[in-house]
Amino acid sequence: MTDFALEVRDLYAGYEGVPVLHGISFEVKEGEIVAIVGANGAGKTTTLRTVSGLLRPKSGFVKFYGEDVTGLPAHVMVRKGLTYVPEGRRIFGKLSVKENLELGAFKEESGEVVEQRLEWVYSLFPILKERINQKAETMSGGEQQMLAIARGLMSAPKVILLDELSLGLQPSLVEKVLQIVTEIRRYGVTVLLVEQRVLEALEIADKGYVIQSGRVVMSGSSKDLLESEEIKRAYLGM
Repeated sequence: MTDFALEVRDLYAGYEGVPVLHGISFEVKEGEIVAIVGANGAGKTTTLRTVSGLLRPKSGFVKFYGEDVTGLPAHVMVRKGLTYVPEGRRIFGKLSVKENLELGAFKEESGEVVEQRLEWVYSLFPILKERINQKAETMSGGEQQMLAIARGLMSAPKVILLDELSLGLQPSLVEKVLQIVTEIRRYGVTVLLVEQRVLEALEIADKGYVIQSGRVVMSGSSKDLLESEEIKRAYLGM
């Protein structure tokens, strides 16, 4: 049995012949929070899209708990236990909070299990229970982000990929949303987090990978990266 929930090696990928990833490699151990950080356009979202099955790699491999899942489509990956929460939230605005959450449990046939998961995500996000019948589009940006995460959790993932959770949020909400990530880990869900907010991401992560131009240029424990003079100069304005 492998120690790695996710193992990515020499991943090359792009769009319509335009290369974006140039040999990305990283691993995520079960129970970890791992952050992939870097500037806008570095290849962070492309990495998650490739790992989750939304984008087929040109070469390299992705292993999920030791199984080669390279190129498997996203709906198959969800059934295996890997869920991707994309940037921009992508909720169904005309549907209610509860309807959005129920769609997240599409693979579950038992109504009883779906209800149990609803109660679980309501315990994580009490505001969603208060908004249960409200149309998603009428919620605040922070509430919509919580709904997007909760909908991802409704599939009961072993690993959840979270893409730019802080995007479009007021600074006062960013810390609150990122703290939810640490709470998710307490329930046994492994987290791979992509963020432009380097400081905030590394503060909650166990380790991090810094991406530039589709390549990993630095990696290590979050503590070591936060103490790195290069990181301080390039990303933290210090």
